[in-house]
Amino acid sequence: MPRISGVDIPGDKPTYISLTYLFGIGRSTSISICRSLGLDLQRPAKGLSDDELARIANLLDKEFTIEGQLRRKIQQDIARLRDIGCYRGLRHRRGLPVRGQRTRTNARTRKGVRKTVAGKKGVKEMR
Repeated sequence: MPRISGVDIPGDKPTYISLTYLFGIGRSTSISICRSLGLDLQRPAKGLSDDELARIANLLDKEFTIEGQLRRKIQQDIARLRDIGCYRGLRHRRGLPVRGQRTRTNARTRKGVRKTVAGKKGVKEMR
């Protein structure tokens, strides 16, 4: 298994697919990386030489924000939204959907498991 930026990428898959295992690298970005370095897209990642791996790592360090650095940047952006108290920051703070989705129904992923609220007493039970 080749290792790039502290991540083991699968060696049995094509190079452009293996690069997508890095956080922040999608399929189109991985294809453009392979093309810019002149690598065969379909060659398995375990077939990459040490020189080619070093060239990939070098390019990623220079031109892209990936892995821990990208995760840290995302967290800082969310913390900034919370601190300035904007609408998106409040939604993050409350754990609700941020991008305008409805919450009357759905939104279970953000809201979590349903919390059951006791119903009102009926008129017959009050007598």
